[in-house]
Amino acid sequence: MKKISLGAFLTVLVFLAPHSLDARFEVCKPSGKIKGKKPPPGKCVEDNDSFCCIPGKLYPTYKCSPPVSGTTKAILTLNSFEKGGDGGVPSKCDMKYHSDDIPVVALSTGWYNGGRRCLQNITISANGRSTHAMVVDERDSSTGCDEEHDYQPPFPNNIVDASKAVWKALGVPMNDWADLDIAWSDA
Repeated sequence: MKKISLGAFLTVLVFLAPHSLDARFEVCKPSGKIKGKKPPPGKCVEDNDSFCCIPGKLYPTYKCSPPVSGTTKAILTLNSFEKGGDGGVPSKCDMKYHSDDIPVVALSTGWYNGGRRCLQNITISANGRSTHAMVVDERDSSTGCDEEHDYQPPFPNNIVDASKAVWKALGVPMNDWADLDIAWSDA
């Protein structure tokens, strides 16, 4: 039987190690594109830094989100889940509106996971603080630029869209409520 030298073994290990990790840390790639359409007059609400689709612009769509770990990196955005707020319709998980004073969130399509995280708490960490928030909705990253989505583009695949209560709990000054780098995990 042939013996393998330690040097040969280490060479093979160094070569294979990065390739075996690829599947574990697979990156979520766009699943398609949507072409922006001009919204009918008064049909796109631009509250809380929302914006309307630009006619002809191509927007990437995603059916996945980055893998969830102990501290998944994401972008925190602001949303009103109240009736008349920029969320538009009742939350997908319970078909209800929610006060901006309650810590609730919507997750990108992949993290929403077909509703499997509905009404579950997640932990959000940023700005040296952590808070819990309940998942009540999906931020659709698989479609957009249509009436159902208020003529807004698809969301990126790494969004945690939060009520004002979450931003307050994290101690973020009101003038900075826009896009914030965060980490989150299942509570």
